[in-house]
Amino acid sequence: MKFVTLVNEPFRRAPLAILAASVAVLGAAFAFQYLGGLAPCELCILQRWPYVATIVLSAVAVAAPHAERPHLWLCAAVFTVGFAIAAYHVGVERHWVAGPEACTGGPERAASLEELRRRLMATQVVRCDEPAWTLFGVSMAGYNAVASFALAAFAVAAARRPRGAA
Repeated sequence: MKFVTLVNEPFRRAPLAILAASVAVLGAAFAFQYLGGLAPCELCILQRWPYVATIVLSAVAVAAPHAERPHLWLCAAVFTVGFAIAAYHVGVERHWVAGPEACTGGPERAASLEELRRRLMATQVVRCDEPAWTLFGVSMAGYNAVASFALAAFAVAAARRPRGAA
């Protein structure tokens, strides 16, 4: 099947758009990491998994158009989970909620010198509660929350549209 035919078939446009958006967002995250030198924290890495899932789901929906609607609903659910993770990360960055102990650290007392050494060796270098990058006061987690919410809304709208609609 030609790519032009694939793009022109209205019932495949939404999964193709979700696929493209997911690849773009995940690609941007990797670009910030490998080209920009911004090491991700534990929550940053967790936010990438919903995009991996939607890449797989939307690719399957493009390949199997008869199963498009269930895939779109699944994509919407996955993006909603991604939004929740990103919103939680924003809350951790703003110190509204406590983050995972593994990536926020804390001045806890150690019972022994050996325990202190073990804790120091297990401490991550990249903290979840300190944004590595911001633009207009919004962190990457904040932009990811917006993107995840918008993509979830798009997937719901696409899943609800009549079958023959473009």
